[in-house]
Amino acid sequence: MILAKQSPLTRKLSAFVALSEAELAVLERLHQRRRIFAAGRDLVHQGQSDQAAYILSSGWVCSYKVQADGTRQVVDFQVPGDFLGLRSVLLRTSDHSFEPIVTIEAAEVLKSDLLVAFAQTPRLATAILWAASRDEAMVVEHLVGIGRRDADARMAHFLLEIGSRLALVAMGNKEGYACPLTQYHLADALGLSAIHVNRILRQLREAGLMTFRKGHVTFDDYEGLVKLAEFDPAYLDQTGPLLK
Repeated sequence: MILAKQSPLTRKLSAFVALSEAELAVLERLHQRRRIFAAGRDLVHQGQSDQAAYILSSGWVCSYKVQADGTRQVVDFQVPGDFLGLRSVLLRTSDHSFEPIVTIEAAEVLKSDLLVAFAQTPRLATAILWAASRDEAMVVEHLVGIGRRDADARMAHFLLEIGSRLALVAMGNKEGYACPLTQYHLADALGLSAIHVNRILRQLREAGLMTFRKGHVTFDDYEGLVKLAEFDPAYLDQTGPLLK
């Protein structure tokens, strides 16, 4: 079992604040209700009320909305260190669903747990607010990507963003990262067809920029990919501890 001081969430929050022993102890308590969830079974359903939030310790999760005609739009993917349903805990109902892509481990966090943690450790509350603000900034970038970026730049930007997020929790770098997403996941997230996704990935591979094969993204030319996507990671705000 991963201790809170070694958890992906701790690594992530440490990009914002140097956590004290008292704050680490509170994080440890937030990780107490650890559960395993199988792939394909929603943790939280769209429209569900009075649900818990979760801290993702391992595995990947897809957050999505279902439309009236039954189609779905992927909102984002969650990786270790992310909260699941944090906003929905503070609202009356969840506005989207969370589905594990692979078997995951996540800690269940009740609303009461969060309120006590925030009251006891205001700096930790600020760090969690920072993490939630990053999530919002990413949604804004995804909206810009779907509305304004060409398909190849959209794909490149998205995979670079995922890589930066994983680097923050020591699960990726400028060479690449393990990635369980399918072309159908990418299609739903980027507003493309699966056929178009396949074509774009082939074009990026043939251009010598990146390869996505057998569950692994390899950045063959990281700087070239950054240039294509016009990727500026400033919106991720993860250049180092900011709050003393």
